Amino acid sequence: MRHVGFDRLHNFRDLGGYRGDDGREVRWGRVYRADSLGKLAGADWERYRGLGIGTVIDLRYPWEIEARGRVPEYDGLTYLNLSIEHRPYDQAEIDPELDPWRYLADRYAEVAADGVVELRRALEAIADGDEPVVFHCTSGKDRTGLVAALLLTLLGVGEDDVAADFALTELATERLLGDWLALHPGRAMRWPGYGRAPERVIRLVLAELADEHGSVERYVTDRLQVSKETIGELRAKLLRA
Repeated sequence: MRHVGFDRLHNFRDLGGYRGDDGREVRWGRVYRADSLGKLAGADWERYRGLGIGTVIDLRYPWEIEARGRVPEYDGLTYLNLSIEHRPYDQAEIDPELDPWRYLADRYAEVAADGVVELRRALEAIADGDEPVVFHCTSGKDRTGLVAALLLTLLGVGEDDVAADFALTELATERLLGDWLALHPGRAMRWPGYGRAPERVIRLVLAELADEHGSVERYVTDRLQVSKETIGELRAKLLRA
């Protein structure tokens, strides 16, 4: 099952099962994407520990971690804080008159341009680990969605499946909005699309990376400087016949 059920986490899911262009499929139970692991406690903590995760890649700003917490320490944990976004923005204040999906795609493009060091290290960390890995941000939607799209594309997963995976966040939209409202009593949510993740956003991002660099893989190898060897390790570790 793709979604892993937690009480306090809303968007934790397995990237296994998608088929690559060589006929192999992504292994189940090897790489996960999630919303903030700072919410882990009680029964959720026991469920999380049962997944055997050895590496956590936290894509948030350090100030977000200080304010909202991080995954608790445990034996064997490799924890990396790789803040891939360098230009913060407040989704609650997005102008409702703007095209929201174009706006988000432009923010993702900024991350792709600014976060080259952190994106490279994240992909390398996924390739290096021998135990399951999870990467996450706050909602598991934008920063996490970009890393997931890059990773799945490198594994040969087609754009339709990449976009469908991105849009699965919409199953968590209502709960993500509820979290935001609980954390910001008295604030108004200006943007009616908060927590949304339509396929159009990631399709725009991938198309524009391909237009600029020749392909998404060329963006990864030429701009991020991820080696062919690392891509080979990702495919060897995460794909199965």
